[in-house]
Amino acid sequence: MLKALFFDMDDTLCDTRKANDIARRLLGEAVEAKYGRQVDGPAFAAAYVHAIYREWSDEQRARYQPIIDNQSEGAFRIQLIRDLLQRYGIDGVSEADARELQNRFDEDRLEAFDFYPGIEAFLAEARKLFTLVVITNGPEFSQVPKVQAVDLASHVDHIIIGGQEPEQKPARSIFEKALRLAGCEAHEAIHVGDSLASDIAGAHNSQITSLWIQHQQPLDAELGIEPHHRVLHPSEIPAKLRQIHAENG
Repeated sequence: MLKALFFDMDDTLCDTRKANDIARRLLGEAVEAKYGRQVDGPAFAAAYVHAIYREWSDEQRARYQPIIDNQSEGAFRIQLIRDLLQRYGIDGVSEADARELQNRFDEDRLEAFDFYPGIEAFLAEARKLFTLVVITNGPEFSQVPKVQAVDLASHVDHIIIGGQEPEQKPARSIFEKALRLAGCEAHEAIHVGDSLASDIAGAHNSQITSLWIQHQQPLDAELGIEPHHRVLHPSEIPAKLRQIHAENG
C-alpha cells in the first residue's frame, strides 16, 4: 500500500529552468550595463550559472571548494564573479560590486521561481492521502530561499535540504531520513525526480519505486539506471501517480 510520496523540487515540482533562464538573461544585461560591451553579458552569465551548479574544471574545483569549505557559499559566488570579470580584463572589482551582481541574479531568480502549472493543486489533493516529503539537493544558501519563495512548507509535510545533511542524493542516508519522517517502509513510497544519477539511482539504492521526469533528457545507457516509471514533463506527474496508486490498490 502506498503511504508516502517523495519529490525532488527543482525541475520536478518547480520550474527552476525557467527561473534560471530569466535570471541569467537579466544578469547578462546588468553586467553589460555596468561594465560596457567589454563584457560579453550572455557568456558571463552562462559561465556564472554553470559554476554555481558545480560544473567546474579541475582548476575551478581546486580554487572554489576551499572557499566554500572554509568561508561560505556566498563568498565563493562573489569570488566567482570577480574571476569571471577578470577574464574580460576588469581587475580590482570590489566585494560590494560583485555582491550587487550576485544579489541581482538571486533576486531575479526568486521572483521568477514558481510551481509548474497544476502542481500546487495536486499537492493539496495528494496530501489528503499521503505523507509528502521533498528531498532537494543543493546548498542551504540557494535552496532555503527557493523553498520560502513558493511557501513549500505549507504544501508538504517535510522538507529535506541536502546542503543541511551529512550527505545528499543519491546517498541512502537522505532517503532513509525521508522514510523515517514519513513513518513508512521503502515499498510504501515513490520518489519523483528529474535526475537519473541523483533521484532515480538514490531511490533504487533504497529500494524505493522511482518516477523519472524525463524533460528532454535521453536515457543514458552508460549509467545503467532504468526508472520504474517515467513521464516526459512535470505536468504529467498527477495523472501518472494516480495511475500508480490505483494499480497498487
